[in-house]
Amino acid sequence: MSQVPDTLRYTQTHEWLRQEADGSITVGITDHAQAQLGDLVYVELPAVGKALAAGDACAVVESVKAAADVYAPLAGSVLAVNDALTGAPEQVNQDPYGAGWLLRVSGALPADLLDAAAYRALTESA
Repeated sequence: MSQVPDTLRYTQTHEWLRQEADGSITVGITDHAQAQLGDLVYVELPAVGKALAAGDACAVVESVKAAADVYAPLAGSVLAVNDALTGAPEQVNQDPYGAGWLLRVSGALPADLLDAAAYRALTESA
């Protein structure tokens, strides 16, 4: 069973979001998503400063099994990316909610995000 921290918010496309103290939003893929993909071998991140529209593909994660788009869960500007993943994409598998974060975005948390209970229900019914 996947980890689903209660302190985060989730999308139906398996991204997680965390509001940071400075107001930025950290985004990554969930434990469920990384488990479905398998061992990651490549991560493509957007450029810092890139403007994102909610729902746009903003990153790519590639495993030995498949490549998958990561969708921007909110509109905003990319403030930072996790450059460490370029040389160590397996960090997403090992620590999806910590060292495996993908990007930080300016903007506000969307109202339609799932809480942990709703995300657990989504993944258990899949």
